[in-house]
Amino acid sequence: MSEQKLSFQAEVSRLLDIVAHSLYSNKEIFLRELISNASDACDRLRYAALTQPELADADADYKITLTSDAEAGTLTVADNGIGMNRDEMIENLGTIARSGTAAFVRELEDKPEGVNLIGQFGVGFYSAFMVADTVEVLSRRAGESQGWRWVSDGRGDFTVAEIPDGDGDGDGDGNGDKGSAPARGTRVVLKLKKEQEEFLDPARLERIVRTYSDHIAVPVTLATGATDGGAEEGGAEEGGAEEGGERVLNAASALWTRPKSEISEAQYKEFYHHVAHAFDEPWLRLHFKAEGVIEYSGLIYLPSAKPFDLFQPERKHGVKLYVRRIFITDDCEGLVPPYLRFLRGVIDSEDLPLNISREILQTNPVLAKIRAAVTKRVLSEIKKQAEKNPEDYAAFWDNFGPVLKEGLYEDEGQRETLIELARFASTRASGGDSGGNGAVGLADYVARMPEGQEAIYYISGEDAAALRKSPQIEGFAAKGVEVLLMSDPVDEFWLPVVREYQGKAFKSVTRGGADLDKIADAAKDGEKAAAENQGKAGPGTDALIAFVKLALKDEVKDVRASERLTDSPVCLVADEGDMDMHLERLLKQHNQIDQASTRILEINPKHPLIQRLAAELETQGAVAADAAEGDALPPLEEAARLLLDQARILEGEPLPDPSAFAGRLSRLVARGFGPES
Repeated sequence: MSEQKLSFQAEVSRLLDIVAHSLYSNKEIFLRELISNASDACDRLRYAALTQPELADADADYKITLTSDAEAGTLTVADNGIGMNRDEMIENLGTIARSGTAAFVRELEDKPEGVNLIGQFGVGFYSAFMVADTVEVLSRRAGESQGWRWVSDGRGDFTVAEIPDGDGDGDGDGNGDKGSAPARGTRVVLKLKKEQEEFLDPARLERIVRTYSDHIAVPVTLATGATDGGAEEGGAEEGGAEEGGERVLNAASALWTRPKSEISEAQYKEFYHHVAHAFDEPWLRLHFKAEGVIEYSGLIYLPSAKPFDLFQPERKHGVKLYVRRIFITDDCEGLVPPYLRFLRGVIDSEDLPLNISREILQTNPVLAKIRAAVTKRVLSEIKKQAEKNPEDYAAFWDNFGPVLKEGLYEDEGQRETLIELARFASTRASGGDSGGNGAVGLADYVARMPEGQEAIYYISGEDAAALRKSPQIEGFAAKGVEVLLMSDPVDEFWLPVVREYQGKAFKSVTRGGADLDKIADAAKDGEKAAAENQGKAGPGTDALIAFVKLALKDEVKDVRASERLTDSPVCLVADEGDMDMHLERLLKQHNQIDQASTRILEINPKHPLIQRLAAELETQGAVAADAAEGDALPPLEEAARLLLDQARILEGEPLPDPSAFAGRLSRLVARGFGPES
């Protein structure tokens, strides 16, 4: 096949443009990303060779080789891993075959430090264009005869072509014919920019590898035959091991198998950066070894920054499964629950069979036990952090709380632990509460409930700030009753499952009666007075309620005096047995229900508007007492409809007929300025 010129996926072109013009100073991370990719390729071949040993027969000693050529101005990163064929080159290097690609690129464009996210999205290969004018990739997939070349300058296009058989020694180290494909694996050749030729210095390369890739389990070697005196100087300084023309630069052992006492904080952090493809610092680290009926070790990290794709539908986690130090998969659904998908790290089992298929793996009882134990361990450590450092935990909860709350309805076994970890915004929360930073835990909420309060009150919606202003919470605030502000979509799904905490039922303030009279005696003196007056109908209120019912007909289920309103004239509430209003809106937006339920309109008898309307009805009713049956009172009927419109607007619901509302409002304003001239 002749050379074929192809265009990058649109998002990749934008990504490459961001990288090329990045002012990011720590450009040496490109080498970490390329070595990490090479290590993954070796891991994947090691796993494939378990069932197809012929794939690795020719060269079973996996390694990554760096070669610098000062004369040509090139740096080569070669591995003898799984390799790529033509289709895989196009898919892996020319497109980003993941959902959320467009959102990811937008995030890069919006943030000056956006290039930091490249590795996190799994496309760290593109970081090579920070230092290279052109990148050439030569690869041959294990078990296939044809080698392929991919070349690009990162400016919109790339070429793919067949290439001759690889170098004669078959080790893929790039020391043979530089234009040929390796016998197996991949060789990435970077033609460095003039100002980036510092990365040709062997001593510089050695320091980078020891800083960022010392934990890589595959040996990373420097081809000494292509180096100058600087390599020997660097080797003496760093103590690299010689291996027949190559010097091993890293420790080349699985970090999670080493004793904790032998691992530095810097090594722990760099392993996190490698395994998570992230640039943030880990919020929490768990390094453990379990022994007993089943034996496994793990090195698990909890990030401090929220991954941009945390809420993608796939809900994949970032924990790799190894069996006796051999990589098995990074896509094992049964390894950790979906609500812990933000975890990054490694689990290494001594008991799982090496040649198990991924399908059978999902139902393996050993894996189920590992999952349960790891989940319990992680949640226990999170709880310790929450108790030890509430403010730090509040920042973690802001990032990952909505995901952890998924476990409240998915994982019955851990529900009790998760509900204790939960933090909520509330009408009274402040920095001194259990969550810090304005969040409250349920234990603190229950502890400060006033006498007579029998339920945990909450209101759900899309924005906590808007919920604080909701008319439905006015009566609760007047009596000092704290209301939790549920603004995460997941809240509507776990609340019906959990139902209660410490014997206190969760109750929405937008559903059914408010039951505030039971709490009145627990209020302060000033609040008692408000409570006594609240909900008492003024003169003519009963007649007004009857009139509004008649005027609105089937548009509302009922009209009644409210005990939850203190400042607003009206609000809408759901009947006791009806669906919560916010949940109903969510389901309607996603076409899960066809028609919304009719609501109850509550009016505030003490509000001046309601009292004025009641008085107006009494006056007009006396005047119209002798009128013929069916005669209308248009101004009051319009006022009744405006009350419903106002309640809908306050609730954030769309008006069924905006033009009719505008007409009613215009006529009301006109009447307010006096009779027509």
